[in-house]
Amino acid sequence: MTDLAKNNKTTIQIFIAIAVIAIGLFLYLNWYVSPDEITERVKIIANTDDGCIAESFDGFSVNIGPCNAEPGEFILGTYDGKIKEREILMNPTT
Repeated sequence: MTDLAKNNKTTIQIFIAIAVIAIGLFLYLNWYVSPDEITERVKIIANTDDGCIAESFDGFSVNIGPCNAEPGEFILGTYDGKIKEREILMNPTT
């Protein structure tokens, strides 16, 4: 093989490796990092400056954003469902 053919083959292999890494990173970001929004009836625990803290139906505390509800009220709230998975990973003893 000539030097030009070897250089061209190496360039194509590097390009393919970069493309595979980029596609893998894109898939990782879309699967694990992107939010999984859940809308359900939640009980307001507290109304703070950062938003309302609510309790989901399975007992997880979630921030549903700004709201004008009082503690103890039930409202429809939207939150990131993957928070539960992340909380379990951070505290595996519960």
